[in-house]
Amino acid sequence: MNGATMQTAAEPAAAMQRAFELAARGLYTTDPNPRVGCVLMREGRVIGEGWHERAGEAHAEVHALRAAGAAAAGATAYVTLEPCSHTGRTPPCADALIAAGVARVVCASVDPNPRVAGAGLRRLEAAGIAVTMAPCEAEARRLNPGFFSRFERQRPFVRLKLAMSLDARTAAAGAAQPKGGARWITDAASRADVQTWRARSSAVLTGAGTVVADDPRLDVRLNYGAWVRQPLRVVLDADCRCSAAATVFKDAQALRFAALDAGEPPGGVRTERLPRTARGLDLAAAMRRLAALDINELWVECGPRLAGSLLDEDLVDELILYVAPHLLGADAPPLAALTAANPTALGLRFAFLEHRLIDQDLRLILSRRRS
Repeated sequence: MNGATMQTAAEPAAAMQRAFELAARGLYTTDPNPRVGCVLMREGRVIGEGWHERAGEAHAEVHALRAAGAAAAGATAYVTLEPCSHTGRTPPCADALIAAGVARVVCASVDPNPRVAGAGLRRLEAAGIAVTMAPCEAEARRLNPGFFSRFERQRPFVRLKLAMSLDARTAAAGAAQPKGGARWITDAASRADVQTWRARSSAVLTGAGTVVADDPRLDVRLNYGAWVRQPLRVVLDADCRCSAAATVFKDAQALRFAALDAGEPPGGVRTERLPRTARGLDLAAAMRRLAALDINELWVECGPRLAGSLLDEDLVDELILYVAPHLLGADAPPLAALTAANPTALGLRFAFLEHRLIDQDLRLILSRRRS
């Protein structure tokens, strides 16, 4: 094995797992770039490691090469995503590995970006570097589901967050929601957990009804370092009902989608137009536009009507469901207003990925089953 003659059979797997652990450190900061980690090994020991820390700054391979210095010559690089082959805000990582004289690159997945898409690996091989694909592409995809979705499906990876009572209701019957969302059915620990999901997302989306009723902030209020990246706040507002003074529009990091035939929206809010359908805005068109804006992971917090539309149109990849230990009664608002006729006996199907107690609430993570 080039540059790693003392390795045991377990060491390559351990090195790749370490690369994934490093990549996850960029969970909240690399957007719209992927989270990537790199480990350099030589003669059975780690000589350098790094991860992509922030968009526009050095990539994982460059950090690892800097840590290794001259010892990188003849080493094996374990990287969670194909080294890039094009010049963006930083030079190509494939060229950096070639210049450093690494002997071998073990890669978890080809980059889905058509500007790379195997070109980085071909460049390495043309320079005489051995390239091996590790059997862990699924883990690479789990780390960057939105990055893969954006290039392969031309839409973001969509997570729909819903909070419900034990009887699948979202608010007390007839209860007026105070401005700012002060009446919650879940507890403070669940709301803090929501912040971590917002923080990893490229954008947070809601509907006009939620903005008018609750005036939410939909921003990130976490302290996870000196630099906090705020996701884009997106409002589906077909008829421009939302006031420009709404809290969600407090700065330039907000976008309103309005219908093509809607009147002129209030000034001061970035607004783009979409086609209208029988149920509101064309949601598939919205997803395509968000992908074009480099949105990888989309976090949705909304009411039953928009939730039902997203589910009806099969635009939800994961459900993040917070279950509070309350009963609210049959007259309370439902979890989702599903209207589309589904040809299967069981309708839309999901698979349970995770269940976890968060203080007094239960958090369920479910993945859309399409087979």
